[in-house]
Amino acid sequence: MCRVLLILALMFSPLASASEGLTLLTLSDGDQQQSVNIKLEILALMTVLSLLPAMLMMLTSFTRIIVVLAILRQAIGLQQSPPNRILVGIALVITLFIMRPVGNAIYEDAFVPYDKGLIELPEAVERAEQPLRKFMLAQTRETDLELLLKIADEPTTLTKDEVPFLVMMPAFVLSELKTAFQIGFLLYLPFLVIDLVVASVLMSMGMMMLSPLIISLPFKLMVFVLVDGWSMTVNTLVASFG
Repeated sequence: MCRVLLILALMFSPLASASEGLTLLTLSDGDQQQSVNIKLEILALMTVLSLLPAMLMMLTSFTRIIVVLAILRQAIGLQQSPPNRILVGIALVITLFIMRPVGNAIYEDAFVPYDKGLIELPEAVERAEQPLRKFMLAQTRETDLELLLKIADEPTTLTKDEVPFLVMMPAFVLSELKTAFQIGFLLYLPFLVIDLVVASVLMSMGMMMLSPLIISLPFKLMVFVLVDGWSMTVNTLVASFG
């Protein structure tokens, strides 16, 4: 989507440079009127900036991380701790850490030459797409990519470099969700065993009216802290991206 908007901005740039742009509003001071205009390039850039949160979630490792953290919180039995804002902050920090090589490649190969005037904007966009495409393809399952190619009525014989970006993006998101649920399932199992053990002990003692969650929660927290659960979780998430 960002590529499409940048291309549209380039298409309209001759028109925008030939005129004063689009009239946003007109100020009147007696007999004099002054028009406040906005360039089409600025309008396209503002549109791109409004899509940045969605692109951050859909084109990076953010989706997998936040889903795994939410499943982990549910497995422990905590409803609102850590709060959603804390989970999003943790996911964002880990995402920046994982995406750092991709960001460095885009900065050095695309932004720096464009900023120095060595390349034009279309070539800069083309160069910026390559590291992101490489990262996304490395995490996308071939079955998901083939499925989205069939849905988009594209030939399934396309090479990875020929796959349209708007087809690769939903395939990447679908693969991220599958991987996140697989990791979440593995994280859920130890806490499920603790719940079953506590429930069995309470049943054998005849305490059927006492909720097992009240007793199992301290044990799950203790086990999670003793095994350094946060470090293990972060290590697993980072290692899952290779």
